[in-house]
Amino acid sequence: MIIYKFYLRDAANGETLFLGSLPERRKNPKRITDESIINWGRKYFGMNGTNRDIFYIKTVLEESEKRSPNLPPP
Repeated sequence: MIIYKFYLRDAANGETLFLGSLPERRKNPKRITDESIINWGRKYFGMNGTNRDIFYIKTVLEESEKRSPNLPPP
């Protein structure tokens, strides 16, 4: 499973904050672009981009990482 981990870089003080993760669900790879991923993150996390920079890191989750460790096995 592919997920995108979104971060916010604040130009005013140089801090980088983790916003959250979103899973990729689109089946058509032609629709997956850097711009569409960033726009999705801005929309979901409510960032307007004023004096801030949002970026993401594409990550692949292993099967063992898909379930919460606090949940019992299926």
